[in-house]
Amino acid sequence: MSGGTGGTRGEVTAVSVSATHTMTKPPADSITLLEGLGVEGDAHHGVTVKHRSHVRRDPTKPNLRQVHLIHSELHDELASRGFPGLQPGQMGENVTTKGVDLLGLPVGTKLRLGDEAVVEVTGLRNPCVQLDGIQPDLMKATLDRDDDGNVVMKSGIMGVVHAGGEVRPGDPIGVELPPEPHVRMQKV
Repeated sequence: MSGGTGGTRGEVTAVSVSATHTMTKPPADSITLLEGLGVEGDAHHGVTVKHRSHVRRDPTKPNLRQVHLIHSELHDELASRGFPGLQPGQMGENVTTKGVDLLGLPVGTKLRLGDEAVVEVTGLRNPCVQLDGIQPDLMKATLDRDDDGNVVMKSGIMGVVHAGGEVRPGDPIGVELPPEPHVRMQKV
């Protein structure tokens, strides 16, 4: 796998998992990604959708939300805007990263996490009102507008496990962009 966006490599700063559908996922020493399924032991693990609202609409749809990644730079940005103390996993992510522009990646990007695991980017995570249970107005703080007035969702990205493996804090992240033309991420 190639280096990264602009030749840089990122790093896994934390990993988290929860067997129940709670917003916050407790930090772990490591997580195991299973090809085509997601994070072993996580509530969103499986071939078909597991997110409650998606299950209500159509439980047979493929699970494009097997792994949730958030960039630690978002925690820093939110702290500077009056939302201090956010911890890895608190916003529901399985993998907290540093040094990769997650929101700028196109659909189909492959992220190598550590030695073996590969997550293929499927789209953006749509922020939900449950974020306000962590801190008031947190959901609104994860939304922005670009120069053209389009909504920008900052609450992380989703992916599917392309290759399984164990992932730990401190693991490097390699980025392999898909062939052009690149497709901009939409919410999944």
